[in-house]
Amino acid sequence: MPILPKLLLAAVVASALPLTAMADVVLSSNDAHTVMDAQKNQVAPNPAGPDTITVIDVKSYPPTVRSTFEAPGSVVGPPGAIWISKDESWGIVTSATKADPGAKTGGISPDDRVSVFDLTSHPPKVVQSLTSGLGATQVRVSPDGALALIANRAEGTVSVFTVKGKRLTAAGKVDTGNPKSLPSAVVFVDDKDALLTRGGDNIVSLLHIDGTNVTIDPRPITTGVAPYTMDINASHTLAAVSNMGRGDGDLDTVSLIDLKSKPYHVVGTFGVPSGPEPMKFSPDGRFLAIGAQNGSTKPPGHPFQHDNGLLGIYAVEGQTLHKVAEVPIGAWAEAAAFSRDGRTVLVQSMQDRKIEVFRWDGRTLTRGKWLSIQGAGPESFATAWP
Repeated sequence: MPILPKLLLAAVVASALPLTAMADVVLSSNDAHTVMDAQKNQVAPNPAGPDTITVIDVKSYPPTVRSTFEAPGSVVGPPGAIWISKDESWGIVTSATKADPGAKTGGISPDDRVSVFDLTSHPPKVVQSLTSGLGATQVRVSPDGALALIANRAEGTVSVFTVKGKRLTAAGKVDTGNPKSLPSAVVFVDDKDALLTRGGDNIVSLLHIDGTNVTIDPRPITTGVAPYTMDINASHTLAAVSNMGRGDGDLDTVSLIDLKSKPYHVVGTFGVPSGPEPMKFSPDGRFLAIGAQNGSTKPPGHPFQHDNGLLGIYAVEGQTLHKVAEVPIGAWAEAAAFSRDGRTVLVQSMQDRKIEVFRWDGRTLTRGKWLSIQGAGPESFATAWP
């Protein structure tokens, strides 16, 4: 075949591919039913708009918004309440809370909705709706793609789902034995083990997996006060846990868990600015992005109130952390994410309803043009890469 017809055929095939097939995308789950009043209490706006998911193309710089579609989500819980498949064709999002005019606290009540969405349709859309448990938050799928786990903060359980044909089927629950354990982040170490943060009773639990039978190891892992966000590096040799403390202005911590030896155990705990909710390993595992609320969710006049959060990049040196760079970011910081090549860093500001963009060269964070989220606050990120 002549060269020109070959090029034309390639162009036709490329144009026929789904939106995500030619892009590295970051998904942002956005909460439209939660804002903060003047005293920094979480309340529902009147009226509350629809929660959404924004598809962000980060294959080239600067990142661009490809599409936005409706799907229930929530800022309550660690910022890992959305998941995307490795081929970027589908995903799962959870909703820990919902707008409820009859609720006694701010017009918001616990939710249990789980949504499966198709990213190959035009536009992307929710294709399955089901329930998990009250306070449904972080969701993760096992490396072999057979099992999904969802932490249910408001009832102290973890829901188990089988995965087949890009759909979920409920397969039971794991009870932590403490309804106030606040199970928050869950990550798979492999197809047989997962880790679960429990901010209510200050431990990380090891979950053993045998088919759909999931049990809790009797040995708790101790990281710090109120373990919350958790991430695992690409080689699955190290897990990082943010310890949110009492949320009253003190220095907080991030702990590293060694996954190369058993039993898994903490090998280092490091001081970081207060409220380290955003936290993410770089794709190559060399760096750990750690954000901080930094008192930006405190009411006016509070002794530890600040207008801005912070984003720090820490070098992972063996089993230790060393701060390399730090910049101010927007208030009420939620999730952080790296592009696949590790050169772009995104961080969410729930308060400002925007996603801040930085270029990262291994030493310096350079601020770029932020992305606006219309009608909702960004609260969780998902990528197809570690």
